[in-house]
Amino acid sequence: MSKRRVVITGIGAVTPLGLTAPDSWRAVREGVCGIGPITQYDASGRRVTLAAEVKGFAPENYFSRLDARHMGRFTQFALAAAGEALADSGILPENIDPDRCGVIVSSGIGGQAITEAECLRGAGNDWSRVSPYYIPTTICNMAAGQIAIHAGFRGMCTCPVTACAGGTNAVGDAFRYIRDGYGELMLCGGTEASITPLSVGGFSSMKALSQSADPSRASIPFDRERSGFVMGEGAGLLLLEELEHALARNARIYGEIAGYGATCDAYHMTAPRPDGSGGAKAMAQALRDGGARPEEVDYINAHGTSTPLNDAGETAAIKAVFGEHAKELLVSSTKSMTGHMLGAAGAVEAIFTALALRDGFAPATINYRVPDEACDLNVVPNRGREAPLRRALSNSLGFGGHNACILLKKWEGEP
Repeated sequence: MSKRRVVITGIGAVTPLGLTAPDSWRAVREGVCGIGPITQYDASGRRVTLAAEVKGFAPENYFSRLDARHMGRFTQFALAAAGEALADSGILPENIDPDRCGVIVSSGIGGQAITEAECLRGAGNDWSRVSPYYIPTTICNMAAGQIAIHAGFRGMCTCPVTACAGGTNAVGDAFRYIRDGYGELMLCGGTEASITPLSVGGFSSMKALSQSADPSRASIPFDRERSGFVMGEGAGLLLLEELEHALARNARIYGEIAGYGATCDAYHMTAPRPDGSGGAKAMAQALRDGGARPEEVDYINAHGTSTPLNDAGETAAIKAVFGEHAKELLVSSTKSMTGHMLGAAGAVEAIFTALALRDGFAPATINYRVPDEACDLNVVPNRGREAPLRRALSNSLGFGGHNACILLKKWEGEP
């Protein structure tokens, strides 16, 4: 029995580079850096003073004041991006079966800012002043739940919480859900809003974050001087659709999800296996799942966090899977522009990868200066480039050893 094919027919994004997917992609093409001083709290005198914040997001432009008060920032981002993706897809409610439509949206941390505020509110008052909305606005799955409520999708609704791999797991799981015949439409992706004193303090104490005060030398994947990632925030949502369903309504198709791989290092709480073998297996799985040979891949949107261990390990993984072809691959990290959006990262990067295939344009790894022999790939330094891209991988690797990879294929109008 042939497998059902799955295509992308709608995209939406709220990122440090723009409040829509087109604006964010335009900034990526221009090599814009979305990193700057933290404004969401007073970071003066602290070790970490930079983040990749979403700029100019006004909840009242999307929701009523009451609805906005009953949503965490991460849910607001997700709903805004989901609304954009639905509108972009041209889907009409009367033309779908809501029981065959679902939602899979990841968040690694959820409503962290709400938790911090409610802890301060409750302390010293027998916790009697904690808001009754605290739990339903904070839990990680609420973005997925709210999207399902607003879209009216009654199929599977879930939230993979796999740290920085979550957004890619969401897209991959949604791909399989459609491919295996459980539904025709899935809104999938990830969202995060954890630029808070406690989150930044926690990652900083782990030595995971860059302490640079220079935005051009903070998130510098594959550069020998890299010293940690930069916290980002935002959301990315994709509408995945079964191919025949999409063709029947003459939908615009951005690209095809062709394969998915997911593995676990089973090694350490935060560190990847130094040889990158877990990530390598996820990439190899995605290729096998999509029936693609390594030499058919033209571009990889790397996890590329700007941490010493990740970038070297991911380079080793790519070499293990692609062999000599690794020298020909274009491999870039858009986290050099967006920072690390945690549970949203893989979803936003899936959108960027689909658009890279559509436009034949490989994004740059910006602010790259000092080559590292442990990361000796073509990282598309500083300036993106036009290139004939037909297949691409998007990698995500998370704390806990989670590895996820999706294979995307350029849509060329074939049935």
